[in-house]
Amino acid sequence: MNKSKSWMNVLIVLSVAALIVFPLIFVQNSDFGGADGAAEEAIAEVAPEYKPWSEPFIEPPGSETESLLFALQAALGAGIIGYGIGYYKGRAVKQDHSNEDSA
Repeated sequence: MNKSKSWMNVLIVLSVAALIVFPLIFVQNSDFGGADGAAEEAIAEVAPEYKPWSEPFIEPPGSETESLLFALQAALGAGIIGYGIGYYKGRAVKQDHSNEDSA
């Protein structure tokens, strides 16, 4: 791989990381709600004496941060699944080509 391409890849990864981290740090007090908040409210109505089993290690500054992290998790999972499908498809195509060459 070319050295300038390596630096370009590093720069792209750092830029994406900055786009993820900066909103987490600087955007606070947002109003977006999610399923977790709705579930918490429903549980409080049904069983007001219920106490959660655990607490989060880090409390995000706003609910849009939770949405961002959920979307990031979904994108990462989709990327891994897509990579796996592409890898096995490429391996099957390569195996087919090697079988054709040996015949």
